[in-house]
Amino acid sequence: MKNIKLKMARVEKDLSQDELAKIVGVSRQTISLIEVGKYNPTIKLCIAICKALSKTLDELFWEE
Repeated sequence: MKNIKLKMARVEKDLSQDELAKIVGVSRQTISLIEVGKYNPTIKLCIAICKALSKTLDELFWEE
């Protein structure tokens, strides 16, 4: 399932995939794969992304 919420939060912070990847210590490809729903990040990575984007786990990763 695509993670539109992650992409929107990243764009709101004016970050490229590459910039977010550097902040959380992964490759740009990893961020891209999470956004298109082809990679299931670890909880540790989810938390790092949430901190970088000032969002909660529920806001970015909870499916309705």
